[in-house]
Amino acid sequence: MKKQLSSIPYSVLDLATVIEGKTPADTFKTSLDLAQHVEKWGYTRYWLAEHHNMASVASSATSVVIGYIAGGTKTIRVGSGGIMLPNHSPLIIAEQFGTLESLFPGRIDLGLGRAPGTDQLTAMAIRGEQRMVAAQNFPQDVLKLQTYFSLDNSRSSVRAVPGEGLDIPIWILGSSTDSARLAAALGLPYAFASHFAPAQFLTAIKIYRDNFKPSESLDAPYVLACVNVVAADTDGEAQKIATSLYRLFKGIITGKRELLQPPANSIDDVLNEYEQEQVNQMLSCTFVGSKDTIAEDLQAFLDQTQVDEIMATSHIFEHQARLHSYELLADVFKKKS
Repeated sequence: MKKQLSSIPYSVLDLATVIEGKTPADTFKTSLDLAQHVEKWGYTRYWLAEHHNMASVASSATSVVIGYIAGGTKTIRVGSGGIMLPNHSPLIIAEQFGTLESLFPGRIDLGLGRAPGTDQLTAMAIRGEQRMVAAQNFPQDVLKLQTYFSLDNSRSSVRAVPGEGLDIPIWILGSSTDSARLAAALGLPYAFASHFAPAQFLTAIKIYRDNFKPSESLDAPYVLACVNVVAADTDGEAQKIATSLYRLFKGIITGKRELLQPPANSIDDVLNEYEQEQVNQMLSCTFVGSKDTIAEDLQAFLDQTQVDEIMATSHIFEHQARLHSYELLADVFKKKS
C-alpha cells in the first residue's frame, strides 16, 4: 500500500548551528525554543549531532545539550543523531544515556555513528591512536552498549549504573552501505544521513531491508531518512532563505567553513557554476519551497523510498523564519491546507 505523509512520523535534527553575529549560548536558547515549538506541532523526536572543532556547530557536548532540551520539554523524544561512538568508551555512553533516561523516562533515543564527526587531526586529539582502532571496533562496541543496558549484565564485574535494565532505543546511523549491513544484522532501526550524503542512500536502505534480521528490539526494518527542508510562504521566498544553506555547504566543499550567513538574493550570488554542481550533488535530498511545493516533492520522495519516518534539518538564518518553516512542514504532514 502506498504510504502517505500523513501516515508517518516526522522529526527534527538540530545541528545546533551558530549563526553569524551570535554565540553558542545563543544557539542553545534558540534550540530550546525550537524544541518547545515543534513539540506542540506534533514532531516525534528531536535529535542533536556530535561534531567537534567546527565553529558553526555548538553540539560538541551532545549528551549535555540533550539533557538541556529534554529538561525544557515535556513529551517529545530527545536523542542523538548521533553519538560518534569511536570517540567514547561504550561504558561512559551507557552511563550518560542511562542518566538521561533516568531523568526523562521514555523519552531518550541513542543514535550511534562510526565517523569521528570532525577532521582526522581533531579525532586524534579526542582519543589519540585508540580512536583509529575504535572505529574498526564499532560493531563490537555497539554490542557492548547493548550488554551494559541489559539486565543480564547485573552479575558482571563492570556495570553501567544508571543504565542497566533501562529501555533506551539504539539506532544505527549511517551514510554508507557498511552501516546498513550492521543495522540489519543487529535488527536495529536505521537512520540515513541523506541530508548531506545522499549518494548511497537508495542502495543502503535496500541492503538494510533485504538483510534485516528481527531482534528483541525490532520485528521489521525501520528506516528514517534525514533531509534538508526550507519552507516559506512562497517558492521564491524559500529559495532566497535557502541561500544560507547553500553557502554553508560551499564552506564544506571549499574547506572554508564559516558561521551561518544571512540569505543572499539568489544562489548565483553565492555559488559559481562549478560549486553549484558539487553542492547540488550533496543536497539532492533537499526540499525548498512553499507548503504545496514541499508537500508534492516530499510525497514523491516517500513514494520512491517508502521510508518509515522523515527527519528534517533546516539551516535557516532568522530564527522566526526557521520556526515558520517547521510549522509549515508540520502542516504538510498533518495535511492542513
